[in-house]
Amino acid sequence: MSSGVNRQVRLKARPSGIPQAEHFEIVETPIPEPSEGQVLIRNLFLSIEPAMRGWVSSVGNYAEPVPLGGVMRSFTVGRVAASRDPQFSPGDFVTGLFGWQDYAAVDGSEVQRRITDTDIPVSTALGVLGINGLTAYFALLELGQPKANETVVVSTAAGAVGSCVGQIAKIQGCRTVGIAGGPEKVALCRNEFGYDAAIDYRAGDLEAKIAEACPNGIDVYFDNTAGEISDAVMKRLAVGARVIICGTASISSWDPAPLGPRVERHLLVKRARMQGFLIFDYVDRYPEGLKMLADWIRAGLIHYREDILEGIEQAPGAIAGLYRGENLGKRLIRIASESELG
Repeated sequence: MSSGVNRQVRLKARPSGIPQAEHFEIVETPIPEPSEGQVLIRNLFLSIEPAMRGWVSSVGNYAEPVPLGGVMRSFTVGRVAASRDPQFSPGDFVTGLFGWQDYAAVDGSEVQRRITDTDIPVSTALGVLGINGLTAYFALLELGQPKANETVVVSTAAGAVGSCVGQIAKIQGCRTVGIAGGPEKVALCRNEFGYDAAIDYRAGDLEAKIAEACPNGIDVYFDNTAGEISDAVMKRLAVGARVIICGTASISSWDPAPLGPRVERHLLVKRARMQGFLIFDYVDRYPEGLKMLADWIRAGLIHYREDILEGIEQAPGAIAGLYRGENLGKRLIRIASESELG
């Protein structure tokens, strides 16, 4: 590999809540050389996930925290620039946890998958055809078990996961109700993602609006927020409801843990079930989910939005912007284009 610069976004300080730009720094290092069994990947797109808040937190989480001074953990999509693994060739498009950096030298076993669908943009491998779409697919169908004519309510309904959940629920014949922040996202829910009803939680009277939109109760609640939105939804659960805990975006910090209304009585009286979901429990079933999602996209049954920032310099502040609701669609950072790589 010819000499050059590899820009890396490293964790400089550990935040107590939502990470801000000042918690990161951009460092220039030489482009690494792949060792035997490794591939050198030129990243094209970096992913921004709500889960990144947990990845940099010192509070216990499902993954080890990113170490101070370490490259920020991130799913990326890139192209193989050099290979010393016979399974991969220069020019292959791949995805994996390659971090916020221009280049990554990784063992071939660390590549999540090779992208072979040439009719769908490679950026989708970080969104609707990545962990966001897979989360929507497996969490809704395996945990939510939606049935035709049931009412499915989704919080952060215009987001990368929520928008896909709503559309999969429609494919299953359900009535869908989305909860989002602001008139623009509410309109997106109705006009692009096909929700039967959409509620702006910022407009007030949330409980009354949920009751109006769900006169027969809520059979499945896909929870991406926790907090006051979920407190309002719980009051409208139908008998036998299923609640999927996928995210807690409204909670700025879990140290100390926030206090709020208790859900036990709602679950007891309605004989409802609540279960947490992590996509990493379904790794061996990714091909199944990806095939279905790609088929639905080609058939026009699933639409998606991407919110693309330009340049690695955007990375340090991108997580905070996500929690401020600045994005319309899956938030990505483009750090190189396919045309630039030749």
